[in-house]
Amino acid sequence: MKKSRLKGLRLNGLRLIKPRITVALSLAVIISLLLIWLLMTIFEGEKPEAHLEPVPEYLSKGITFNVSASDLKMGLRNIHVSVRQDGLVIPILRRDLPYVGLFNKRGVHKLEEEFTVDPKELNMIQGQASLIIEIHDFSKRRGGDGNLLLLEHKMVVDTLPPSITATSRGHNITIGGSGLIVYRPSSDTRESGVLVNDLFSPGVPFSRDPQTGLYICYFALPYNSKKDTTLYLWARDRADNETKRVFSCYIRQKRFRREKIKVSDRFLDHVIPRFSPDLFEPDKTKVEKYLLINRRLREENHALLIDLCQSPTEEKLWDGPWMRMKNAATMAIFGEQRTYYYKGKAIDETVHLGVDLASLARAPVQAGNTGRVVFAQDLGIYGLTVVLDHGQGLYTIYSHLSKIDVNVGQLVTKGDNIGITGQTGLATGDHLHFGFMVHGVFVNPIEWWDLHWIKDNIYRKLNVSR
Repeated sequence: MKKSRLKGLRLNGLRLIKPRITVALSLAVIISLLLIWLLMTIFEGEKPEAHLEPVPEYLSKGITFNVSASDLKMGLRNIHVSVRQDGLVIPILRRDLPYVGLFNKRGVHKLEEEFTVDPKELNMIQGQASLIIEIHDFSKRRGGDGNLLLLEHKMVVDTLPPSITATSRGHNITIGGSGLIVYRPSSDTRESGVLVNDLFSPGVPFSRDPQTGLYICYFALPYNSKKDTTLYLWARDRADNETKRVFSCYIRQKRFRREKIKVSDRFLDHVIPRFSPDLFEPDKTKVEKYLLINRRLREENHALLIDLCQSPTEEKLWDGPWMRMKNAATMAIFGEQRTYYYKGKAIDETVHLGVDLASLARAPVQAGNTGRVVFAQDLGIYGLTVVLDHGQGLYTIYSHLSKIDVNVGQLVTKGDNIGITGQTGLATGDHLHFGFMVHGVFVNPIEWWDLHWIKDNIYRKLNVSR
């Protein structure tokens, strides 16, 4: 009996000890897991993330940067921004952030900061510099300093504007006419040309040999310019520094004649049906429809022509003076100030931006000079139209055709037939409207028909003997 009781007591004691051990082991495991979780949380090893905008290659003036930073775990501790150049560290921004709540749950986890770097205010020198962004989080790693994200953006400080100097002389231009200048920009120049008011004409290399360093630029003086208009050579370098320099240019005054044009019902009945009914709102009178064509459609057509001239061939395609249409009489000249009258009342005004030439009906039209076809279709008030790119910003327009004999992209030679005259668009009779554009500006075509003018104003500057 005694042995049985002793055995029972031992068994009961073992039964009591086992649950206690199990509980203790479970607690130890839980505590260990909590400790591991705590250590992994406060000693987490993920760096903050950040994005910088913009990232310019050059620094020529004050630029405002934006940096967006995030750390979704322990949160952001600080952000330091500096510029380093030649061993010198220039502080730009320092922001220290608070630790709020358990494990910084209510701290800052996302942040956007703006700062400006102005090389002149910071007395930075020309040459390479680095923008340094340091961001720490609240992790206990690295001796409590936290994980570090280091962003470095290298850029070149360049605050010196490019230079540009005219090498040609004797710049004479007539209002409504064309000009040419030869100039030398500095080697760091990215874009250059001539500014006339707010009109920019880009220059192109003078030759295929870049060692010459010379550029040429054809430019126009619009028909509505003043005699005291100032012309500038303009250049921009890779760092967006700009230079604008006046160059000597004598401007000849030009008076354009005025002409009165009577608009009859017969003319309106003849012309308006040439245009799509979709152009007009319902219940518009014939005069209102005509004014819409002569104003809004004219503006749209001019805008399209200007757009065609924005990507000229850099190569010179033309040679010698432009051909004038054979056996043709001049019916209207460039720059005519036209006033339109309907039943004795002035209803509209326009400027004629070309020369009208008339020969026999349905006469052949030749390319005035060698060029590439960039447009060959209907063009509103101009009717069937061909536009040729002669290179380096020079374009010619052939309008009111009854037939087009060329295709876009085709290279035509001076004298090649490109179409037949007609009276499409707003033409009142069979004729050719011939226009000349320099970088999208209408100019007087008669200059380009004149060999002496070309010799004096173009070839002499290019040192070409003709």
